[in-house]
Amino acid sequence: MAKTYLDIVKYMVEAKFVIDGSVDKPDIIGAVFGQTEGLLGDDLDLRELQKNGKIGRIEIELLPSGSKTSGKLFLPASLDRIETCILAAAVESVDRVGPYEAQFSVDKVEDTRSEKRRKILSRAKDLVKQLLNTEIPDSKEIAEKVQSEVRASEIIAYGPEHLPAGPDVGKSDELVIVEGRADVLNLLRNDITNVVAVGGATNNIPKTIITLAEQKEVTVFLDGDRGGELILRTLMNNTEIDFVAKAPDGKEVEDLTRKEIIKAIRTKTPLDQYTGSRKKQQYEKHQNFQQHNDHNYQSREQQQQPLPQNNPELPDSAPEPQPELKIIGSAGNSGEDSEASIQNIEPQRYKKPAPPQPKPALESMVLTQLLSGLDELSGTLRSRLYDSTGNVVKEIPIRELLTAVQDSNDVYAIVLDGVITQRLVELSIQKGISAVYGVRANPMPKKHTEIRLYTKEQGTISS
Repeated sequence: MAKTYLDIVKYMVEAKFVIDGSVDKPDIIGAVFGQTEGLLGDDLDLRELQKNGKIGRIEIELLPSGSKTSGKLFLPASLDRIETCILAAAVESVDRVGPYEAQFSVDKVEDTRSEKRRKILSRAKDLVKQLLNTEIPDSKEIAEKVQSEVRASEIIAYGPEHLPAGPDVGKSDELVIVEGRADVLNLLRNDITNVVAVGGATNNIPKTIITLAEQKEVTVFLDGDRGGELILRTLMNNTEIDFVAKAPDGKEVEDLTRKEIIKAIRTKTPLDQYTGSRKKQQYEKHQNFQQHNDHNYQSREQQQQPLPQNNPELPDSAPEPQPELKIIGSAGNSGEDSEASIQNIEPQRYKKPAPPQPKPALESMVLTQLLSGLDELSGTLRSRLYDSTGNVVKEIPIRELLTAVQDSNDVYAIVLDGVITQRLVELSIQKGISAVYGVRANPMPKKHTEIRLYTKEQGTISS
């Protein structure tokens, strides 16, 4: 199409025509100008509008069709849409070109700016794609939105159970296990692609999960509710787990922000420490509950028990206080002293038994072997099982220690380049192990006098 000689073209009038004879382009243009002259007044006269730069040059496309002439007419205009539509209707009023009859009909009045807008949007999409290849995805809000949509589309069905998973589950050496599909989608949106969902199962763990857990370092990412604890319990009974990450209390993984996800993953806790901490919390909660009950019981007993009185007139054979109550201190003759004695009444039935006596010290030769082994394992993240003569029975990675202890008999001592946890201590006591040596130890809810615990940081903890 030729130049329109307009700085700004707002609208384009497109019309088709059929003429009952053979004519040329100048004949058609002349007929349009001639038959519309004076039809709409001076303000909308085509010649005046063209002189003032309100309309551009009329373009004609001819389509040969035998004895007739047909084609299309294009009229560019910079008028407003009402005036442009009036000109389009005026073009349709042309009924003759030279000696031949003609029929003009307007196909459309196109807003050329809408076409520009479409081109702008299309080009903007291309520029955004280029930007994502060179910029950090989360640097701009639009990049985050596009990235999240792309990541969400990468979810796959993994294994024979068709578990929702990220594309890198099979390739990565580390694995993140979550509860459901929505959790997988949220992690994919935040660049964590080695994730698989257990499917919300609290009874049966898919075989695919069990197989993956045997081959990879596993982190379980739990919801901050009771359901997450139940799933962890089931996984612990069926799979090998290395670390536990947990959403804030009351929140689910699918609702976490990028910052919360990264914080939870970075502060993940080894399974032994996590279970030890949970047991400690439960123990403290039980102790607080028991102390509260004891206090209530003691208060009721004190209210019901008659107060003993020191009466000088009573014979020496006066009855003794009730055997189940112990009075600490003495009560005077005044009511104030009697009230003081009530504070010191304690039920004997709640006296704690004396702790069992510790076992004899280990022989000096075996002790030397264990200390030497602890130095040899420094920095290896491995552990050793010793027999009663100080010989090494087995050396394994720390992650396999609990399983090895569970399956072993006649183990005398354990030495590990790691943390002594409550779970390890309890399992060692069950298996009759006499000593555990490590780098350091987690806080224990209670003292274990039936086993010798030694750490590099504190020395002997119990013996």
